Amino acid sequence: MLKLPKTIKWVITDFDGVVTDNYVYINDEGSMSRRVNFKDIIGFYMLYKSGINVGIISGEENAVINLLQKRFDLKEVHTKIHNKIDVLKALIEKYNLSDEEYLYIGDDINDLECLKLAKYKVTVPDAAEELLNTDGIQITQKRGGSGAFREVADCLRI
Repeated sequence: MLKLPKTIKWVITDFDGVVTDNYVYINDEGSMSRRVNFKDIIGFYMLYKSGINVGIISGEENAVINLLQKRFDLKEVHTKIHNKIDVLKALIEKYNLSDEEYLYIGDDINDLECLKLAKYKVTVPDAAEELLNTDGIQITQKRGGSGAFREVADCLRI
């Protein structure tokens, strides 16, 4: 079980590899789609209903992110981002967040700087090896796209 404080006001997460299983399906016309676990979608709903904000910082843009943004009134969605640390620092400043008020979830090397900055940091068991060895990292029991995001939401539910 993850150990996360009740002081968390923001869950800031990567998307692919955390909320998805990191697979991309490409059809004959070249369009991409992703598989999302409904338990993770319910995790977004639970946080929304609890008054905990969710921000997404992703290197990709996709229809699933857009749907979640509309459905759960996500105020901070940043896609096509390759330097995630700058966005995270801007969010911390914009919302005047202390180390006790946010956590970051990521699964690959482009999340490493954000995870090193955050006091509360979470990754998935199938993350890049470098992340699994980050000081203070907590690892979900569920894999990315298989309920890992929901596992975080369950720990924060009020």
